[in-house]
Amino acid sequence: MSEVLASLRSLMASHSPPLDALVVPSEDYHQSEYVSARDKRREFVSGFTGSAGLALITKNEALLWTDGRYFLQATEQLSDEWRLMRMGEDPVVEAWMADHLPCEASVGVDPWCVSVDTAKKWEQAFCKRKQKLIPTSTDLVDQVWNDRPPAEINPLVRHPIEFTGLSVVEKLKELRVKIQSKKARALIITALDEVAWLYNIRGTDVAYCPVVHAFAIVTFDSTFLYVDKKKLSDEANAYLQALKIEVREYSDVISDVGLLAANQLGSSFGKDPGFYNEFENGEPNKVERIWVDPASCCFALYSKLDPDLVLLQPSPISLAKSLKNPVELEGLKKAHIRDGAAVVQFLAWLDKQMQDLYGASGYFLEGEAKKNIPLGTEKLTEVSVSDKLESFRASKEHFRGLSFPTISSVGQNAAIIHYSPEPETCAELDPNKIYLCDSGAQYLDGTTDITRTVHFGKPSAHEKDCYTAVLKGHVGLGNARFPKGTNGYTLDILARVNLWDCGLDYRHGTGHGVGSYLFVHEGPQQISFRPSARNVPLQASMTVTDEPGYYEDGNFGVRLENVLVVKDAETKFNFGDKGYLEFEHITWAPYQVKLINLNKLTGEEIGWLNAYHSKCREVLAPLMNQTEMEWLMKATEPVSA
Repeated sequence: MSEVLASLRSLMASHSPPLDALVVPSEDYHQSEYVSARDKRREFVSGFTGSAGLALITKNEALLWTDGRYFLQATEQLSDEWRLMRMGEDPVVEAWMADHLPCEASVGVDPWCVSVDTAKKWEQAFCKRKQKLIPTSTDLVDQVWNDRPPAEINPLVRHPIEFTGLSVVEKLKELRVKIQSKKARALIITALDEVAWLYNIRGTDVAYCPVVHAFAIVTFDSTFLYVDKKKLSDEANAYLQALKIEVREYSDVISDVGLLAANQLGSSFGKDPGFYNEFENGEPNKVERIWVDPASCCFALYSKLDPDLVLLQPSPISLAKSLKNPVELEGLKKAHIRDGAAVVQFLAWLDKQMQDLYGASGYFLEGEAKKNIPLGTEKLTEVSVSDKLESFRASKEHFRGLSFPTISSVGQNAAIIHYSPEPETCAELDPNKIYLCDSGAQYLDGTTDITRTVHFGKPSAHEKDCYTAVLKGHVGLGNARFPKGTNGYTLDILARVNLWDCGLDYRHGTGHGVGSYLFVHEGPQQISFRPSARNVPLQASMTVTDEPGYYEDGNFGVRLENVLVVKDAETKFNFGDKGYLEFEHITWAPYQVKLINLNKLTGEEIGWLNAYHSKCREVLAPLMNQTEMEWLMKATEPVSA
């Protein structure tokens, strides 16, 4: 790492103008949360592997900002050359730069890897000391990353309407109405999942995310897709041509945005007058503005536009994508049933393996006792059991891979919120320690995300109390009814209040949207203490996770997670004629009763738990064999205080 920092500082010094600092974001050209191997520049320079973070390299210091999910992980992964900056506790990066860098300092960044929002925020912070943000012409990290992974050529595939529920023509029609309503003449689409959703295409360019590296531009009469053409089969080309989508090379987007700004961007298909029929007098308004999403559009593309003729607002596709249509909702529910069956099969298998290995003693059987271990049974590790869970999922219909790296964690590793086990260093399962498993899968009809926490021995009273407080928050949020217009910032407290009663809390948000065979973390909706959760109210047909937790550094972690669907609620009254909403659980796997202090549950909570467990039996039974069903029946027996 010392050589990397030294090489970067040398490039910073020789840059014109010389750079006092270099920012290395986590994001790619599309401001993605999860990026391909060749885009993990921040990981390369810092050694920190978490999905969120930002590195800052100055002449004498190296700092890394990350959020509460990764504090413990970053502490373990960063070398002594790096200083960890805790988001929410330490100054934000732009404030630190403004206060600690010299007056008139130059701060370099690759303009493709920073959003318009972020760049503008930094520039504003720099004003007071006349510091400057310098877009570099090339990425300095790429110049020192000698073994940077090559770009993969993975095929672009059509996602059938039997899973999407809406055709591209229908989506474009609605999109153009929204563009026209904002008096804009075009939309530049930069988020990978938005391009995939709009054109009903998928790919494998980013691990765990079924997307293809691509940009799109939509005008009143033309549509464009910017992608490496080597990824297009004859079938894919025919599909796109039939839709009159002009396909251009990925790198052409920068020049075409310039042509768009000059009103000179034309399609080989010509103008399609059919789309004008949607507008008054058969023609769109005479407008000049170009719509870009400041959170997902990179500064490089924005710099090609006239800032006075740009509409900087969230992409209309983001909300449209989050409002699942009936076909998507039905697919998500079916995918979660199959996924729940895989999780139950895994838990039943794991329970038996632990009993075979450790028996009632709580220790790995040795000597004479070892003779009773079934042939082929071996010690279990975080990685080996994670692989087993994936094999159960892989046997299910429409499985296409995992939706994120499985968080398979034992004991103190479970306290690392986004822990990622490695074969060489992972822990063995221990019957006397909590095991937390946060996992999910990609199916053609839906994306899943589930967390369960279990104990194979005798949990302590403290572990049970913590698990119970998390469960109470999980149930409290899932059972909420609330007026339309309520946002996730308002609801977040429902998942925390029982933990707060004990003086406990957790550092991550409580819920995120989930895609339809797309990103497992999908916006714009969220349930969180972060101010951004105020931006978008929850609406019927949105998905959102319910995942409170508690993490005790060096000891254990607890998290429980289900995916919920927002739906209309029937209430006795309707104050203010707003209408009310509630949640529907679509995740199915039992909670471990052994970890629950039943005396701390209310009658209503016990009733909910028994009803949920009864539903698990009902929906999963057709997918269980006799042994698995026997385990599920035992795990879901009714309880009372």
